[in-house]
Amino acid sequence: MPRGQLILIEGLDRTGKSTQCLNLIKKFSKSKLIKFPERSTQIGKLINEYLTNPNFKLNDQSAHLLFSANRWELNDEIEKLLNDEYFVILDRYIYSGLAYTLAKNKVDTTNDTNKDDKSKNITNSENKINLSNLEWLLTPDKGLPKPDLTLFLTLKPEEISKRKGFGQERYEQETFQENVRESFLKILNDLILKGDDSIKIIDINNMNIDTITNLLWEMIEDVGGNKLTNNPIKRI
Repeated sequence: MPRGQLILIEGLDRTGKSTQCLNLIKKFSKSKLIKFPERSTQIGKLINEYLTNPNFKLNDQSAHLLFSANRWELNDEIEKLLNDEYFVILDRYIYSGLAYTLAKNKVDTTNDTNKDDKSKNITNSENKINLSNLEWLLTPDKGLPKPDLTLFLTLKPEEISKRKGFGQERYEQETFQENVRESFLKILNDLILKGDDSIKIIDINNMNIDTITNLLWEMIEDVGGNKLTNNPIKRI
């Protein structure tokens, strides 16, 4: 039975992911955009409070599991849409969860001279147990649908920091975003080296919105991501 395809757009904060997702869904006859975190659910409301309120404390392990739980909240909807021949565009997903948690390991919480620095809001705990263990980080997401195509938009953090609205949420700090970028590239390049050809890394520096949209659509067409498939849904 034919199904729609699951296409993921990943990237750092303020890289234009949401704009590109909105542009791409218009190119499919039947499509649905799902953005993570999905902040309207019960778990999503907790995540929104965590991201927007610097006084909201949550240890890093709990935060990681919350983001995973939020993805599971949408699992049934995503699978139903795919089986109903919708093309589902995801704005963030599993790889964001891995990269952002891994990046927290590089945040120094022991330097007293930085007590007033905003980076203290990124991680509230000196207990880093399991946070660098990729297998532990991935385990809560095992069984979720694996994207048929992942497009990672990479942009220099210094360019991101100039964009409107940057700095309004917990993770929107230039140094931390560079850590996230390095974590993303390590995770995705390792998967590519292991033979995962569903992942594409795209450097969008010095590109305008339309150029990026056209490039992403060309990449989707090149792998048949704009056509229904008879392949079963793969799992993480």
